[in-house]
Amino acid sequence: MRPPGRRDVPSARPALPLLLLLLSPLLLGAPRGVGAGSGVPAELRVRVRLPDGQVTEESLQADSDADSISLELRKPDGTLISFTADFKKDVKIFRALILGELEKGQSQFQALCFVTRLHHNEIIPSEAMAKLRQKNPRAVRQAEEVRGLEQLHMDIAVNFSQGALLSPHLHNVCAEATEAIYTRQEDAQFWTERGVDSSVFEALPKEQMELPRCGQVRDQGKPCVCRYSLSLAWYPCMLKYCHSRDRPAPYKCGIRSCRKNYSFDFYVPQRQLCLWDEDP
Repeated sequence: MRPPGRRDVPSARPALPLLLLLLSPLLLGAPRGVGAGSGVPAELRVRVRLPDGQVTEESLQADSDADSISLELRKPDGTLISFTADFKKDVKIFRALILGELEKGQSQFQALCFVTRLHHNEIIPSEAMAKLRQKNPRAVRQAEEVRGLEQLHMDIAVNFSQGALLSPHLHNVCAEATEAIYTRQEDAQFWTERGVDSSVFEALPKEQMELPRCGQVRDQGKPCVCRYSLSLAWYPCMLKYCHSRDRPAPYKCGIRSCRKNYSFDFYVPQRQLCLWDEDP
């Protein structure tokens, strides 16, 4: 999305920091028809630098009516990564659409969904995200802060047919991964204590804790523990506040951007469902 006014940016002019680009919109609010209260999700497209140095386009959408945020990016190998934050339900959903290797007998793509508890200090609120703008869409963004790797053992399956009881976004986001939606026991307990029906969650085989990593299994038909890693290369993780002599209280004046890596371990009934996991 572009702000009103001149669209062209001289190539010789250095890109402004995103903090300055976001300063005015965060103070003045979104244009009419976009953002809070409009019923239409606001979208921002930014060019971001991945951990390996390559550049890709990332789409960020905010729906302040639904109080949700979504992020989507395509990796150089074609994998499509998406992230959804549902603030109303304290749920975040990671989805990976992984291109299949046809020469190995795989389908065109394989879908995975990982559902975990959302803590509200992980990412900026949806109403703030809906107001973000940039003046130079050609600028390449790089996260200001790299947050630590989060390793998660996904030991519970999510029943897709009951998924709307957990989050209304799950049916749409995980439609291609109906048999591969995972969460953690501790997160399932958190949600059930807050009224989510236990029928949403299904236990995985008890022997999963004793199974080897898929990288150690040669028989393609054997069960194993798969590991999938992904990175959110750039996302607004925190609001910045400024002080002024003319204002008695601090005011929002920009955002801080973060990058965070995740590693998910989960049960698969057959080694062939985890061909990317080659680690010993």
